[in-house]
Amino acid sequence: MRYLLGLFWAFVFFALFAFALNNQQTATVRWFFGVEWRTPMVIVVLVAFAAGCAFGVAAMVPSWWQQRRVARRHAPPPPAANTVSGTSSLLPSEFGPEHPPREGL
Repeated sequence: MRYLLGLFWAFVFFALFAFALNNQQTATVRWFFGVEWRTPMVIVVLVAFAAGCAFGVAAMVPSWWQQRRVARRHAPPPPAANTVSGTSSLLPSEFGPEHPPREGL
């Protein structure tokens, strides 16, 4: 599986590298008031992609905050610490069911 994943990422890298090599011609982006930006086409595409990712993350932040508030409201309270020794009074068996070790790690 790791081999296939490595091949996939190598393919993605080489495809993007080939895209960058094929789009080296100069593109002109015209802004307001006669301002122009001349740069290779691949830079324009990468900036547009990065701006779209940043806009998408910024649009999701309020929803993430709301979900965190709801999750904290419905979460059980943390266990009380033992006042004598300052350690937790939970035994390992009280943490929940034992999980088997995961393979491949």
